[in-house]
Amino acid sequence: MPDSGYPWPIETTRLDNGLRVVVSEDRTAPAVAVNLWYDVGSRHEPAGQTGFAHLFEHLMFEGSVNVAKTEHMKLIQGAGGSLNATTNPDRTNYFETVPAEHLELALWLEADRMGGLVPALTQETLDNQRDVVKNERRQRYENVPYGDAWLRLLPLLYPPGHPYHHATIGSMADLNAADLATFQAFHSTYYAPNNAVLTVVGDTTAAEVFALADKYFGGLAARSDIPAAPDGRTVPATGTPAVQTVTADVPAPRVYLAHRTHPFGDPGYDVTTVLATVLGSGRGSRLYQRLADGERIAQPDLVGAYGVDLAHAPAPLIATATARPGVTAERLRDGLAEVVDELATVPVTAAELDRAKALLSTMWWRQMSTVDGRADTLGRYATQFGDPARAADRLPGWLAVTAEQIAEQAAALLGADDRVILTYLPEETS
Repeated sequence: MPDSGYPWPIETTRLDNGLRVVVSEDRTAPAVAVNLWYDVGSRHEPAGQTGFAHLFEHLMFEGSVNVAKTEHMKLIQGAGGSLNATTNPDRTNYFETVPAEHLELALWLEADRMGGLVPALTQETLDNQRDVVKNERRQRYENVPYGDAWLRLLPLLYPPGHPYHHATIGSMADLNAADLATFQAFHSTYYAPNNAVLTVVGDTTAAEVFALADKYFGGLAARSDIPAAPDGRTVPATGTPAVQTVTADVPAPRVYLAHRTHPFGDPGYDVTTVLATVLGSGRGSRLYQRLADGERIAQPDLVGAYGVDLAHAPAPLIATATARPGVTAERLRDGLAEVVDELATVPVTAAELDRAKALLSTMWWRQMSTVDGRADTLGRYATQFGDPARAADRLPGWLAVTAEQIAEQAAALLGADDRVILTYLPEETS
């Protein structure tokens, strides 16, 4: 494969109501991926409405004006397709992959729930999905070991009032307190054509998609007063580590070290991505080599590092390790910190850099190898950066990172004086 990040055609248009439409034709297989990115995530949620964006990820499958409850899923799966949705701090997206002859069905369904959810939303549906989210919180965050780490890390990384201070699952108190009209207003505010990007990749043409988009989405009204998310790009350094220790029902001590770096899409975040790969991806990484294989203080399958690709504030770099039997949390924390600190003083070797770039190249082309992966990527770059073609910059950006840049970023941003340290300790047993 060439190093260019996106060697397929891209065509775009904007409907009169502001909906941006992105098409990338690929005749390799008779399938199309439809992906709709809404520029609404937990960072947009006003005080008292945390968890709303994620709740609508559920509600959007519960019926609209012309589609009965659960019918969206039945129609797509009955046509041989697959579908899902996800929410993060920056956005909510909905996506289907269907045989090419069912493209029109997918677009009609997406348009109907964009414009027709509010009239179909009932108190019964709202109450039911609130209960679903409560159960999801219990299953994913509260009743699994270390499950609430992300809920704890975000407020340690970002101060109160910052748009990334709270997680997408939100506050159950906020979800319980809001009435039906408040939820309807949230959807009407953010689920508008001029706050969305429709991307279609696969066995179709731009002309066909543009015509169908206009047919089904063109009659939906734009929203003129969509509120901007709070500006979170500046997070003042505290000069003091943020430390939290949790005693919980966990099998072994675990430590997370986290730092704020650069926003996703910034050249500095390309350095973060390569740095994280050198530090904590796989058996050849520094953390594995030192803590799991060398000093043998960390469990081999539970040590690593990663960046969280958030685009509208300094994004986190997180390193984590779980202790082997008999290893204390203090010993694990010191070992983890030592490896992170050495990024600034022990140069990354050519072999380490080549390995990291090979891993990232494989990851990128795996994402680009499917129509649904490409549709999601193009939707992201159109939504967050205004141009889907900017996806072509990502892989070359990683490949251009140098060992000197990694050392410079480590020295500037990964110091102990502005570090988040989250430690889990097992409960004492009798």
